[in-house]
Amino acid sequence: MNLSKILIAIDESLESDQAAARGFDLAHNYHSEVILVNIKELIVSSPGDAGLINGMPFEQGLGDDPELIKIQGEVSDNIIDRTIKKYAKDLKVSHFSEYGSAAESIIDYSNQFKVDLIVIGTHSRSGLDRLLLGSVAEHVVRHSKVAVLVVPV
Repeated sequence: MNLSKILIAIDESLESDQAAARGFDLAHNYHSEVILVNIKELIVSSPGDAGLINGMPFEQGLGDDPELIKIQGEVSDNIIDRTIKKYAKDLKVSHFSEYGSAAESIIDYSNQFKVDLIVIGTHSRSGLDRLLLGSVAEHVVRHSKVAVLVVPV
C-alpha cells in the first residue's frame, strides 16, 4: 500500500482529534507527508423568521461580520497549531484553512494534492440532526477518488 500523502480533515471536535491521532499514526508508520485541512463554514441565514433554527434566531449577514471572520480564523489557526504540536513530530505537514463547504473542500484538496488517503472523523449523527446538518464524512466517502478512513468515536 502506497501512502505517500495523507489528508487529515480536522475541526474542534473530539471525533476530529481521534481522526488526527489515527491519521498521524499511519503517516508515521508510512513516512507520509500530511496535508492538514480545517474548513470553516460560515453561518448564513435567510431574511425574516426563516432564519430560525432550533428556536435560535441568526442575525442576517452574520457570515460577513469582520469580527466573526477574524475570530473564526484565530480558532482555525489554534486547531491546526495544536494538532501539529500534538501529533506531527518529524513529519512534513502542509496545512490549509479556508471558508466553504467542508465536504467539497476536502474533496478538492485531495484531488489538488493527489493524496493517497483521506482521514476524517464522524460525529455519528442520525435522524433530524443528520437531515439538517448533513454528513461531511458520508459526502467525502461517496465522492472521493481515493480511499477514505472514517474514524468513529
